[in-house]
Amino acid sequence: MLVLAVLTVSYASSLRAYLQQRAHIGELKSQIAEREANINDLEREKQRWDDPAYVKAQARARFGYLMPGEQGFEVIGEDGKPLEAQATLNDPADVIKTVPKAWWTAAWESMELAGNPPKPGEEPADLIDGTSESTQ
Repeated sequence: MLVLAVLTVSYASSLRAYLQQRAHIGELKSQIAEREANINDLEREKQRWDDPAYVKAQARARFGYLMPGEQGFEVIGEDGKPLEAQATLNDPADVIKTVPKAWWTAAWESMELAGNPPKPGEEPADLIDGTSESTQ
């Protein structure tokens, strides 16, 4: 019995240490994932600065720069202070890119629709008298 009690205590302490280490590993993995996401955001921001249109937009927004031949103006609010600009450029990676359908897909869908037409919603009117019940 004594040997069994000693083995139980030693296994219990080992199991507790193992569970603590697993929890610590889980915390470290979540920190790594968070930092990798932060790195990806910073790299995306760095790529945006490679776009000349983004650089021009930043120069216009931050410093009020104008292109040659343009005239600048500033909108002033009721309180006499200039209003902030609301326009921003989208990240090119966030733009929705649509993939065109193949022509045979559209043809097949058309054949399926012709073979199984949808049920009509309402019966067409037999006689149109020019009055509508919804307007009365």
